[in-house]
Amino acid sequence: MEHSNPLLKNGSPQKFITIGEIMLRLTPPNYEKIRMATSFEASYGGSEANIALALANLGIDSTFFSVVPNNSIGKSAIRMLRSNDVHCTPVILSTPEETPTHRLGTYYLETGYGIRPSKVTYDRKHSAISEYDLSKVDLDKLFDGYDWLHLSGITPAIGPSCRDFILRCLKSAKEKGLTVSFDGNFRSRMWTWEEARDYCTECLPYVDVLLGIEPYHLWKDEADHSKGDWKDGIPMQPSYEQQDEIFGHFLERYPNLKCIARHVRYAHSGSENSLKAFMWYQGHTFESRLFTFHILDRVGGGDAFASGLIYAMMHHYRPMDMVNFAVASSVIKHTIHGDANITDDAQSIRDLMNMSFDIRR
Repeated sequence: MEHSNPLLKNGSPQKFITIGEIMLRLTPPNYEKIRMATSFEASYGGSEANIALALANLGIDSTFFSVVPNNSIGKSAIRMLRSNDVHCTPVILSTPEETPTHRLGTYYLETGYGIRPSKVTYDRKHSAISEYDLSKVDLDKLFDGYDWLHLSGITPAIGPSCRDFILRCLKSAKEKGLTVSFDGNFRSRMWTWEEARDYCTECLPYVDVLLGIEPYHLWKDEADHSKGDWKDGIPMQPSYEQQDEIFGHFLERYPNLKCIARHVRYAHSGSENSLKAFMWYQGHTFESRLFTFHILDRVGGGDAFASGLIYAMMHHYRPMDMVNFAVASSVIKHTIHGDANITDDAQSIRDLMNMSFDIRR
């Protein structure tokens, strides 16, 4: 039976689909170190799943595709998504014959506090999506009826079959006329910087909305790489002028890009950060407000930024409202336990983006 989202009162402006791996997340309670933990809090997350969940909670018709083992853990992960109104009809529940190791990827999160940063330990090798024969997936059927596809650089980092699959997805989506958003989302524990740059750069010609400016090659001279990358020397917290220049070089090389956005983080400690963002859209670079906040759970902040931007674009917000809504979505996620922004009230995000903190009665 097709799953329906009761939040879709007047219909979603566009049908959204994303593809990736969902994992079991295990976290020691009360900011404990893993080596001292005697219990773990269990939840589920993964970049693309986080975005599907956040958009579904805001009333977007949102679908997630993945491969999970047909066992209690895999079904529990899908149950969590469905409980948040994410359509999971395309998800493949694999058999032990299809995915011999037959496991859901897992990661352990050691939550930082004060000057101690958070730490992630992956246990996702031989997960179901990495072992499944993804060449069997009918992409024309999978994407039929959808308007927007979101992908990230995490899924291709899982392994060679996933890399081939994501490139197939990009090409198929463009042939079918979907809007494609892509977040490079580099994970140093999964592949090297150069591997990520080589692959993600190959994806750029098929992307409409680019989230983040790394990991990509942006050579000053394609014929002579010794001349360097335009991004070389640009600080992690660039000025408006520096960011505007980098956006310009991306657009010269990839005129297919309709929007580029990236958030900028200032880490005052493991418990207090500031965020702002830059966005190029319709010929101009926009800079958001700066938000400073205390952190309850940092994981998924970038995914919340992406989902906020996608939501704002789907609802045709003004450019400055788009970038401020995206940052506010990320900020509010930092106050929520778990991987995803479960905020189901867009007005609360708009209030935050307008710096309104009064109680709502």
